[in-house]
Amino acid sequence: MQYGEFKVKEGVYVPDMGIQYPTDDPYTRLLTVQVEDSAQGQFQFDETYPYLDNSWKYKINNFFGFFVQWIAATFWNRTHFGLQVRGKKNLRGYRVALKNGAMCLCNHVYVFDALCVYQAVRKFRKLRIPMYAKHFNGKMSWFMRYVGGIPIPETLGGMKKFNEAFDEYHRRKDWILLFPETTRWNFYKPLRPFKRGAFSMAYKYDLPIIPTIINYRERKGLYRLFGKKELPCMTIHVGTPILINKEGNRKEELDRLRETAHSMMLEMAGIEVNPWPAAPDVE
Repeated sequence: MQYGEFKVKEGVYVPDMGIQYPTDDPYTRLLTVQVEDSAQGQFQFDETYPYLDNSWKYKINNFFGFFVQWIAATFWNRTHFGLQVRGKKNLRGYRVALKNGAMCLCNHVYVFDALCVYQAVRKFRKLRIPMYAKHFNGKMSWFMRYVGGIPIPETLGGMKKFNEAFDEYHRRKDWILLFPETTRWNFYKPLRPFKRGAFSMAYKYDLPIIPTIINYRERKGLYRLFGKKELPCMTIHVGTPILINKEGNRKEELDRLRETAHSMMLEMAGIEVNPWPAAPDVE
C-alpha cells in the first residue's frame, strides 16, 4: 500500500487491504469494464438512451429499486459495514436553501457508497447520480439504473439529451449525487483531486453543495461476525452546505467551490497531509 506523503490525525484509522493504488494518475480505473464497446451492449449512450424515463416500466422498477436501497442501507450497510452517520445536524437551518434541491459530493471508495449517502441525507427516490456509462452494460445494470443512476453520454447528441434530462430533474427539485474523484478506488483513505464538472453543474443550477465523506473504523466486536478483520467498518460524515455565489467571476467561483469542498472533506476525514491537490494538474 503506497500513499506517498500522507498523514492523519491521531486516532484516525487507515485500513490496509493489501491493495496497490496508483501514485501517478488519480483517475486510473481499477475496475474491470464488462462490455468495453457500448455498441455491443444492451444500451448505447447516445441520444437514443432514455436519460429521462417516464415509462411505466421504469416507474415500477424504480419503485422496487427503492426497496432494494432501503434493505441494503438498513441491513447490509448497517450490519456488514457497521455504517454510522455523523453530522446530519449540519443540515439544520438550511431548509430554505435546500428546498429547491442540492448536490451531494462523496469520496468514491466502496461499491455501495451511494447508498451511504442515501442513508445520510434520506433522499431515497429523489437522488440522481451521473455515472460512468460503460458499467450500465454490466452485471449491476438493473441496480444502477433503477436507484437513480444516469449514464454520462459518450456522444455530443447524448450529452444534449443528458443536459435536458437534468434540467427537468432540477425543475422537479431532485437532488444530485456526484463523485468528483470520478473513479472508484476501494477503501482508499487519501482524497484525490476533484474534476471541475461537479462544480459546473452545481453552479448552473445554483445548488448548495453538501460535502460528505466515508471514513473507516477498525472492525471489532460483533462486526467481526460479518466480515474479515481487515475489512473496515464505515462512518459517513455530512458537512455544512456550501452556497453558490454568482456575483463574481464564474471560473473563480468554481475554483473556490472545489477548494472549499476538498478542504472540508479533508478535515472531516482527519487528514493533515494529503498526497493529492484539490485540482488535477491538467483538466
